[in-house]
Amino acid sequence: MNLSPDNIIFWQMGFFKLNATIVYTWGLMLVLVLGSKLVTRKLSTELQRSRWQNLLEIIVTGINQQIEEVGLKNPQKYLGFLGSLFLFVAMSSLFTIVPGYEPPTGSLSTTAALAICVFVAVPMFGIEEAGIGRYLRAYTKPTIIMLPFNIISEVSRTLALAVRLFGNMMSGTLIIAILLTITPFIFPIIMSALGLLTGMVQAYIFSILATVYIAAATRARKPVENAESESKDRNNNTNHKGINHG
Repeated sequence: MNLSPDNIIFWQMGFFKLNATIVYTWGLMLVLVLGSKLVTRKLSTELQRSRWQNLLEIIVTGINQQIEEVGLKNPQKYLGFLGSLFLFVAMSSLFTIVPGYEPPTGSLSTTAALAICVFVAVPMFGIEEAGIGRYLRAYTKPTIIMLPFNIISEVSRTLALAVRLFGNMMSGTLIIAILLTITPFIFPIIMSALGLLTGMVQAYIFSILATVYIAAATRARKPVENAESESKDRNNNTNHKGINHG
C-alpha cells in the first residue's frame, strides 16, 4: 500500500525520477486533450447532433451557470481555466476504476500545483479587470496596516486548497486499500463507488472555491466608477419596476 503515487517509481537516474504522479498526470492530460479533440471535431449547429456533442454542451452549460451564479458576469472568460480544473480533478477520480491506476490528486505535489494555479490566476484576472494599480491598492484597504494580513490571507487560502483536496482524495484511496486487506470484496466495491462520488464532490468544491476567489478579486478591485454606475443601474431598474407595478 502506497501513501502517495510519488512513492511508485517507474524510472530513476540520479536525482531525476519518473514516478506515478508524473506519468498519470500527463496521461490524464493526454486523455483530456484527445477526448476534447474527438468530441469537437464534428460539431453541428443543426437539430441532429451526436451524443458526445450533447454531453459536451450539458457539461459546458452547467459549468457556465455555476460560474455565473457565483457572481462572475462573463463566464466565458473564465470557462477555460475553471472548467479545466474541474475536469482534471473529476477525471482523476473517475479513472480510479482502472486497475493499477493511482489518482495524481492523491499526491500533495499535484494538489499544491493546482492550488498554485489558482493563486496565480486570481491576481491575473483581478489585474485584468481593474488594472494593476487598483488591484494592489486593495491590499492596503481600509488601512496600510492590513497589508501583511491580506498577503497572509492569500497564501493561507492557497495552502488550504492544496491540503483540503489532498487529504480528501488520499483518504478515500487509503480506506479502499485497507478494506481490501481485511474484508471481502463487496465492501471495497461499495467504497469505490462512494470514492467516485467523493471525487466528483471534491472537483466541484475545488472549482467553486477557485471561482469564489476570482470573483472576490474582481469585485474588490473593481473601479469605483463602474461600481457606482452599476448601483445606479440597479436603482433605476428598481424604480422602473415600481412605476410599472403602479
